[in-house]
Amino acid sequence: MTQEKEESQFLTTIIQKIVDNPDKVHVEQEVDKQGVKLTLSVDPGDMGKVVGSQGRMATAIRTVMHAYGGQNQAKISVIIQEPDKSETGM
Repeated sequence: MTQEKEESQFLTTIIQKIVDNPDKVHVEQEVDKQGVKLTLSVDPGDMGKVVGSQGRMATAIRTVMHAYGGQNQAKISVIIQEPDKSETGM
């Protein structure tokens, strides 16, 4: 597995353990001169589990990924993509 794919696979594994619909976890990865950007999307029903109370889970996920990136000399940022309103039925 290439270094570029390790970050997205690591995040995918973490998130799949948290959510009710692990098959709907998708991570897109972009690498540029500023580092690695991981865009996370999950089933709309799982957003609360990923974000957590007052954003604590999202902060914890970003902290873990930051530490993982530090081990591999990479700056990793995690963006949690909000579901479209059409997907949530609003």
